[in-house]
Amino acid sequence: MSTTGSVAAIDLGATSGRVILGDVGPNELRMQQVARFPNVPVSTPGGLHWNIGELYRSALVGLTTAFRQEPRLASIGVDSWAVDYALLREGRMLSEPFHYRDTRTAAGVKATHAIVPFAELYRRNGLQFLPFNTVYQLMAETDSDHGIGCLTRADSMLLVPDLLTFWLTGERIAERTNASTTGLLDVVTGEWDTALLGQLSLPPALLPALVDPGTRIGPLLPEVAKQLGGTADVVAVGSHDTASAVVAVPMDAATSAYISCGTWGLVGVELERPVLTDAAREANFTNEGGVDGRIRFLHNVMGLWLLSESVRSWEAAGETIDLPALLAAAASVTTPVSVFDADDPRFLTPGDMPERIAAYCHERGLVVPGSPAEFVRSIIESLADAFANAVRTAAELSGRTIETVHIVGGGSQNELLCQLTANRVGLPVLAGPVEATAIGNILVQARLQGFVDGSLESLRSVVAAAFPPRRYDPR
Repeated sequence: MSTTGSVAAIDLGATSGRVILGDVGPNELRMQQVARFPNVPVSTPGGLHWNIGELYRSALVGLTTAFRQEPRLASIGVDSWAVDYALLREGRMLSEPFHYRDTRTAAGVKATHAIVPFAELYRRNGLQFLPFNTVYQLMAETDSDHGIGCLTRADSMLLVPDLLTFWLTGERIAERTNASTTGLLDVVTGEWDTALLGQLSLPPALLPALVDPGTRIGPLLPEVAKQLGGTADVVAVGSHDTASAVVAVPMDAATSAYISCGTWGLVGVELERPVLTDAAREANFTNEGGVDGRIRFLHNVMGLWLLSESVRSWEAAGETIDLPALLAAAASVTTPVSVFDADDPRFLTPGDMPERIAAYCHERGLVVPGSPAEFVRSIIESLADAFANAVRTAAELSGRTIETVHIVGGGSQNELLCQLTANRVGLPVLAGPVEATAIGNILVQARLQGFVDGSLESLRSVVAAAFPPRRYDPR
């Protein structure tokens, strides 16, 4: 094993992106954020899109800073949210990637299930039903009322992190953990399901070759290296942000559940093989690819989107929101608040979240929250309830006995959420690290470079030593 070395993570989230420099060695893990930038979708008459060009520009600015601080940077890895993609022809992007919250996907769901019933689809791809899975988005592209004609002109499709990798290196690949979220990957073989593509009349030539996390993709293009002021390899990491986050959960996978909590709350366990039972399908649990061939058996909960969209609505109405003060006020609410179904589809798209929560409560005869503090307390109680239910269901479906629940990501900073989750699940909650996604990204690169070695368990021991979690006991 070599001495300490440095790598950089481009970590794109649904609301912000960051470039993080990691110094890693046998007994060392240090992180430094060198850039942070907003991720603001763009709504046009044609739909809701990601401003991917601006995200790439901001990532390059961050990498320039990283090279200035560490000229001997060994490698770069990219991760982002899942399912969204760009269609290209002869290397040129045909349109900005659609946002997964765009409403066009309903037509794709209908078109897909008319050919392949959901039960069969689950048997083949192992994915829970989410109306924005890539397969549904691609089928929406074929719909005359919702498509924009790009699919027939495209010669390749790249998921968001693979698109940035292509722009950095000129190499077209599909990293396997993110590919597993498309609905087009065979959950058993881990390869593209060409038979399914044929059934759906989707061209197999769109899909690039699959690579595993820890694969060296190639060096930066000369013109990119010149712009950044340095050169390095680009490495495939767990490019689905949750896959990278799970790498950095300091857990004993045999007895722990994890919650990767940010815009979404991904609640599940790590397995060696997928669970494809009728019960798993009916519980809407998904089997996604993890680093080192593991399975992320989990359920998507709406997550802190409910809170951030509520804050956006209040601010749009002219209120000034101090989030720490609002969370403190929510923790001080002593009267019971309503617990609602955080996974109700009405909460998926952008809009007035408090109004939707109020409507949900009114329809069911529940008490409607009366103040922002009560709304926030209701949101956090509802998330904790959804998290606890998902942990119990994951244990039952997988046959695991869960002794500890780990919360990583931004939600691990929310003390009220961590404590209420511990209370509702009746188990200790260990919170942190916050930047789990970037840490997992960095550790997979560092292992390839020889700065650390060993299994996922070894990597997690490095995380536990560098970022000791905070414990919340149920009460």
